[in-house]
Amino acid sequence: MKIAMIGTGYVGLVSGVCFSDFGHDVVCVDKDPRKIEMLERGSVPIYEPGLDVLMHKNVEAGRLSFTLDLKSAIDGADAVFIAVGTPTRRGDGHADLTFVMAAAEEIAKAADHYIVVVTKSTVPVGTNAKVRDVVAKANPDLAFDVASNPEFLREGAAIDDFMKPDRVVVGVETERAAQVMADIYRPLYLRDFPIVTTDLESAEMIKYAANAFLAMKITFINEIASLCEKVGADVKSVSRGMGMDGRIGNKFLHAGPGYGGSCFPKDTKALARIGQEHASPISIVETVIKVNEDVKRRMIDKLTDLCGGSFNGKTVAVLGVTFKPNTDDMRDAPSLTIVPALVGGGAKVRAVDPQGKREGEHLLPGVTWMEDPYDAAEGADLLVILTEWNEFRALDLSRLASGMAHAALGDLRNIYTADAARAGGFTAYDSIGRAGFDS
Repeated sequence: MKIAMIGTGYVGLVSGVCFSDFGHDVVCVDKDPRKIEMLERGSVPIYEPGLDVLMHKNVEAGRLSFTLDLKSAIDGADAVFIAVGTPTRRGDGHADLTFVMAAAEEIAKAADHYIVVVTKSTVPVGTNAKVRDVVAKANPDLAFDVASNPEFLREGAAIDDFMKPDRVVVGVETERAAQVMADIYRPLYLRDFPIVTTDLESAEMIKYAANAFLAMKITFINEIASLCEKVGADVKSVSRGMGMDGRIGNKFLHAGPGYGGSCFPKDTKALARIGQEHASPISIVETVIKVNEDVKRRMIDKLTDLCGGSFNGKTVAVLGVTFKPNTDDMRDAPSLTIVPALVGGGAKVRAVDPQGKREGEHLLPGVTWMEDPYDAAEGADLLVILTEWNEFRALDLSRLASGMAHAALGDLRNIYTADAARAGGFTAYDSIGRAGFDS
């Protein structure tokens, strides 16, 4: 089948590359000449493990190409996927659908044969119905269907998520559209991966409900972690005991400095707004949003205490600024709240991140970027672990502590233990939901 993918951001590029690996003929379209030029050179504008290799493989096989020309991409296509950004709209928290609707209109004007217009972007309930109206108005003679096909890709594991999904969700209105989508996903169907075919509105809601629930699990364990600190419990033991319950599961029960990234912050805000607009407020999601911000601020208090009550004049080494490991994404990362508080408080901040420097240089002014954790920690008053990159999981704590002016460790990902920190020569240690020390 021939597929056109509108948008070469994270979702569009990963989806386009993976569809081409299914054997489909895929053309990825973008309006940014720099992106298309980069992709045609074989360079990947985002960091996702394995994506560059898979992209090169399918380009060389002739199944994957990139263009600025929407009309040529749509020519002969069976389906056109919309995978453009839906950022949070300023002022009301709703998803901004400007790019989605613009893409729908352009598709309609460029198409001259039956196509299925598929929304891959995360959009509020009712959006696909609006897409249908936009396409019909822009080209009344066009034969088409719309479909909702939300993505469930974890950054850092997106290729596996696409190729071995927990489920594929497809929302359609007609049997014809359902058949086109079934043909597209036939390689997964043949390997018995579940495909949930439903109506448009249910498909749209599944995406928001799933992400809100996961954000709620993260926020819940962060709240429990705060209580653990007060009562002397260990949150790692608590989360392990909870996760063994098959009704709960052990995923997303790792305490930390709050959730971030491209999905959870945006989607929880959008779902809360949808509830408000339909006079059916989702109070639990609204609380999750507030508590997540409180968690980030609580981390700042922890670090302040480790610095003796003030950041002024202190040198702080920060390990990790991306919202999670194995990605270069910094959208709504806890570092965007915590690091500015350090800088604003008068600290000299040195940051190390395997992939975060490119974005971080623009988003975190006043930070000195370094390549090596030991160099960053040399002469520092505080070492902070903000992202659990593998590179930071087996550091020589003795070497770190011996080079610091004041050997204090703020382990905001619970990578180490108080015993390990003390044995390594640290004189102060704090983490999330566990006992620390300050000698």
